[in-house]
Amino acid sequence: MAMEYLGLSDINGPLVAVDGVKGVGFEEMVEMKTATGTRLGRIAALEGERAVIQVFAGTSGMTLSGTASRFTGSPMRLALAPEIVGRIFNGAGEPIDGLGPVYAEHFEDINGSAINPVSRSYPRNYIRTGISSIDSLITLIRGQKLPIFSGSGMSHNKLAAQIVRQAKLSEDEGANFGVVFCAMGVTKDVAEYFRRSFEESGALSRVTMFLNLSSDPIVERILTPRCALTAAEYLAFEQGMHILVVMTDMTSYAEALREFSSSKGEIPGRKGYPGYLYSDLASLYERAGVIEGREGSVTQIPILTMPNDDITHPIPDLTGYITEGQIVLDRYLDQQGVYPPISVLPSLSRLMKDGIGEGYTRADHADVSNQLFASYAKVNDARDLASVIGEEELGETDKLYLDFGAHFEKEFLGQGPNEDRTIDQSLDLGWRLLSILPREELDRVDEAVLEQHYRKH
Repeated sequence: MAMEYLGLSDINGPLVAVDGVKGVGFEEMVEMKTATGTRLGRIAALEGERAVIQVFAGTSGMTLSGTASRFTGSPMRLALAPEIVGRIFNGAGEPIDGLGPVYAEHFEDINGSAINPVSRSYPRNYIRTGISSIDSLITLIRGQKLPIFSGSGMSHNKLAAQIVRQAKLSEDEGANFGVVFCAMGVTKDVAEYFRRSFEESGALSRVTMFLNLSSDPIVERILTPRCALTAAEYLAFEQGMHILVVMTDMTSYAEALREFSSSKGEIPGRKGYPGYLYSDLASLYERAGVIEGREGSVTQIPILTMPNDDITHPIPDLTGYITEGQIVLDRYLDQQGVYPPISVLPSLSRLMKDGIGEGYTRADHADVSNQLFASYAKVNDARDLASVIGEEELGETDKLYLDFGAHFEKEFLGQGPNEDRTIDQSLDLGWRLLSILPREELDRVDEAVLEQHYRKH
């Protein structure tokens, strides 16, 4: 029988404390009756018989003597059913699209359960985004976690919306594909931009959205990615779908975690973030993958804005340790009007080599990718030299590299926000640009492949 505890011993920001509590567990849900109605919370810390509770809707209007707390005996659970595809929820998993509640097949703990490493299958095959620089050079593999490192004010929201609209499995597969989109700490106009973008393109019918606004409580922001990933795991491993999870902005999530940690009085780590930031991020990122014997997969694209464009900041730094590569956006390219402004040289996909080539994309994919990387690296060398001695003094080969670099940034990296390129179009464009250079400069490609694809202008 559930006991009800009358009164609170302390109120501090989004936290309240109840003394004399027995037989409860960490992260257990709590129903709190106040003069203004019932609020939900969960146990954030246990100190002997003292329970510290996160109040989801905030503690405004709560009083020490006028609150009654009932512990439910279970952690927060998300209502799940196939009908969640195409629905819009708030950060706590409650429907906000006016279509009524979800008639759940079952409820699942939002904290998930660890995947046994032995039962994981190695990620294979790719997800096509329709963006040349990603599909050709930083290929997203099914079951991978591949973050996007951006900067404040850059076009990562536009890129996220384009990926959600265009992402699909390879053309010859009829498997079920869906997207779980999770926005944390976004403004109302940004949330409305995402919603409108998905509706107008028709993508909303395969998207499950979780929206946490900047005006919503920080406690809800900590729950949002967990609710989204729980929905993704259900659709992937129970319904057999291949799910792409796009999460933006992980910096807002980490800052909410820092604020909550500070309110609990925990000792801060680097730049004030809690010492457990690494393990907390890992508890989210490691929920991507493919499970042996299960039909579906969960692939993640976390998006984070680097404070002051600092890639050594704790959030991108720790994210890079956990994930399998990164896509880095470049402010200089952004200012030059290149969209998407992806800086290919510091970007990589560590699982790309095992999900491209014959049987996946195209036999020459690895050759094109390697040569484009190598040639673009020489473009920067030529530009550095030109800045010293002047472009007129460069040799003919260096001038060709400058020409290649200009076309590469304008035509290959640059594409419209509604332009959806196939993998064949992207690779053919790569060969057309490589043909600007002398054949002897293409030293990362087998001669037989060159013979087939190289076309001198």
